[in-house]
Amino acid sequence: MITDPWFYTAAIPAILLTGISKGGFAGGIGLVAVPLMALTISPVQAAGIMLPILIVMDMIGVWAYRRSFDRLNLIYLLPGAAIGIGIGTLLAGTVEDDHVRLLVGLIAVLFVANYLFAHVAERPPAGPGKVRGTLWGMIGGFTSFVAHAGSPPFQIYMLPQRPDKTIYVGTSVMFFTIVNLIKLPAYASLGQLVAGNLTTSLVLLPLAPLGMVLGIKLHHRIPERPFFRVTYALITIVGLKLIYDGVTSLFA
Repeated sequence: MITDPWFYTAAIPAILLTGISKGGFAGGIGLVAVPLMALTISPVQAAGIMLPILIVMDMIGVWAYRRSFDRLNLIYLLPGAAIGIGIGTLLAGTVEDDHVRLLVGLIAVLFVANYLFAHVAERPPAGPGKVRGTLWGMIGGFTSFVAHAGSPPFQIYMLPQRPDKTIYVGTSVMFFTIVNLIKLPAYASLGQLVAGNLTTSLVLLPLAPLGMVLGIKLHHRIPERPFFRVTYALITIVGLKLIYDGVTSLFA
């Protein structure tokens, strides 16, 4: 178990922000969890500690959004996600965390730039697409496996469809619930679920329902248009943060 107080200074807000995000508010801000925790421990260990906590959050989210999700989009996304997780498992130990941070950050920022400057909001909503769903599901599965950073690829696929905000969050909850369960045996086989990490996860676990409840309450109080504006703004902030972390670490 980790006893360093500086770790908990980073981990407590990281888990609360993740819960708020997964609960349905400030989508994407949960990406900061592993980078925040990685300020005091290795990103690999941070990812191992986060996974059991994420799964508990997922179970709460499944109950809250059990009637509000898009089955067709899940059918398109999940096979690709399983492939991405498989690729992540095969490449574990050879892919630098900073490369993944940089990649995810660039994808997130370019996605928002395209939305702003290509007048995406003025176009008719996109429909579900099997090829697009498989592609972005695969990228999301891979980045989720490496650093729990699957939100930007998922959002790039889902947001142009302009779904109802509750359907959007519910689909996200169901997608990442299944993704995280698929990741579980792979993490165990790679030694990321050792006793010390699991004990630390258990200590932090009470924060999971607190963050989720806050996110669910905020989701139902924020109107749809501001909700998506906040989502795009936070994707930009998180993307820039990941780019900064990746570049500074690579050149350090």
